[in-house]
Amino acid sequence: MNKLAMLTGVCALMGLISCTSKKEESEDAGKYNITSPIVMDTSYTKEYVAQLQSIQNVEIHALVKGYLEKINVDEGQLVKAGQVLFNIMPKQYQAEYAKAKANAKTLELELQNVKKLAEKNIVSETELSIAQSKLDEATAEVASAELELGFTEIKAPFEGTIDRIKFKTGSLIDEGTLLTSISNNKEIYAYFNMSEIEYLDFKDRANKDEKNTVSLLLANNQLHKYKGTIETIESEFDNTTGNIAFRAKFSNPELLIKHGETGKVRLTVPIQGALIIPQKATFELQDKIYVYVVDKNNVIRSKNITIKQRIPNLYILDAGQLSVDDRILLDGLQSVKDDDKIDAEFIPAKKVIEDLQLIKQ
Repeated sequence: MNKLAMLTGVCALMGLISCTSKKEESEDAGKYNITSPIVMDTSYTKEYVAQLQSIQNVEIHALVKGYLEKINVDEGQLVKAGQVLFNIMPKQYQAEYAKAKANAKTLELELQNVKKLAEKNIVSETELSIAQSKLDEATAEVASAELELGFTEIKAPFEGTIDRIKFKTGSLIDEGTLLTSISNNKEIYAYFNMSEIEYLDFKDRANKDEKNTVSLLLANNQLHKYKGTIETIESEFDNTTGNIAFRAKFSNPELLIKHGETGKVRLTVPIQGALIIPQKATFELQDKIYVYVVDKNNVIRSKNITIKQRIPNLYILDAGQLSVDDRILLDGLQSVKDDDKIDAEFIPAKKVIEDLQLIKQ
């Protein structure tokens, strides 16, 4: 055999060995952990953007015209119900009240004289009625003047915190002028919206006597220390968004939350008989999520799945996509491809989830 023939034979042998190695490599990609889906009762947390409002929040308006004589409070001050907040110069209204009282007194004396004359048939009953009517009108004017005089003292309608004061002492105030607003922040309403499907699911849970307890995540991502309760649901859906508004109430004794803040209402949603897989057992390709299903010969094939809900480190799947009898690849997903054969080591799903510290021992 010449050298050329020997070299050709060696190359052919090496090519055969190389092809065989590649074939074996594709048939056995190595040792990998696999697991299976699990059906269990669980829950997930749903967050809804919420607008926070004081349980009482009203504007304080001047009910009479005049000069702002005195401001008795400061912005941000906590005041008691009935506390005088502002004084409008009362002199004009004091004079009108005194004038109305004097006029009523005069008419009262006139009525007494007319009554005596009527008893002696000197004047008619008609004149007596006219005198009585004049006194009634004067009495009403006294009550009106007294009421307007009282309006010169502007009082807090309830205990609360004063907002920005829009005028300074000495300002000329018209009737109806907005002076400030007051908020009772001891309790807070949180308004948020749910979709129609979420609303129906919520009503179904409520019919099973499940508690409507919720948490509140503040703007700084800190949880409010007090739990809240869903109290009311509006009567109609918004046709433009398909949502319906909910209202939850939270205690706020330290007055931490102010009227007009925003936050997120957290609602814990229980799921019975959920089909669950670890997130680490999935991969994403072109905006779709896949798992590798391992057949009885330990050959893997990718399968597209749909996620019903994401919870920490886990996915909840729609029913029918996988079963508890299926085996799925748990790790090494980036180093394999369809039709690879692996050396599989099965890890029970419960242990996988316990290792993720998502099930309390």
